[in-house]
Amino acid sequence: MRDFIFVFRQTSYDQSNTTDQEKEVLNKKWNDWIGGIAAQGKLKNHGARLEPAGKVLKPGGVVTDGPFVEIRERLGGFIVIMANDLEEATTLAHGCPALDANGSVEIRPVFV
Repeated sequence: MRDFIFVFRQTSYDQSNTTDQEKEVLNKKWNDWIGGIAAQGKLKNHGARLEPAGKVLKPGGVVTDGPFVEIRERLGGFIVIMANDLEEATTLAHGCPALDANGSVEIRPVFV
């Protein structure tokens, strides 16, 4: 078994009109999907959701507000899973709720 990281990227969208019920439904989708991976004994690290705000440090000490403000996509979070190979890891990524919101899951082996 190898470790793989799922990096969730989401398009920026306005959530100000999202109701509490819609947020609960979305949270349940995420919990069910991650729970399914955990039930298979393949979840290694639950990772974390990331706030949209932040700073980026660039060469020469240049600091900019907000990560990757020049693109429409933002990093939403990550988890670490265990799989036999990249194909199995990709299969486990299917059903990720980020895909429902036109986002993506980047699947990367962890280098050890």
